[in-house]
Amino acid sequence: MDMYAETILEHYRHPHNHGKLAGNVEHRESNPLCGDVITIYLMIENNKVKDVKFVGKGCAISQAATSLLTDEIKGKSLDEIKNLDKQFALELLGVEISAARMKCALLGIKALKLTVYDYLTRQDKTLKEKEFEVEDA
Repeated sequence: MDMYAETILEHYRHPHNHGKLAGNVEHRESNPLCGDVITIYLMIENNKVKDVKFVGKGCAISQAATSLLTDEIKGKSLDEIKNLDKQFALELLGVEISAARMKCALLGIKALKLTVYDYLTRQDKTLKEKEFEVEDA
């Protein structure tokens, strides 16, 4: 097993930032094809992520990808998060992801971006969801 596969298993078994957070926004996203579910909780202050937690169930890829993602976004501005893309999420995993597993790998970043969208639309009703989309495979 290579180092990246071990990292995925480690994050699956012992996810970072796991749990609920009494933050100011949360969003639940699911993959109906496989049943994976992720809920992201954000504490946002001064348009930056002060804290992040997640809960979820599903395969090692979806859970590890979200664990790795939550490590990366603490302290980031909402503008930085808006600019995160599919490639960023896949590079965090560090392994080749098959087309069948792409939705699993991107579930966390999709949930994250929609959490930020939910927060920002409360502040500014003119925002469009298109700005926050993560393209699927």
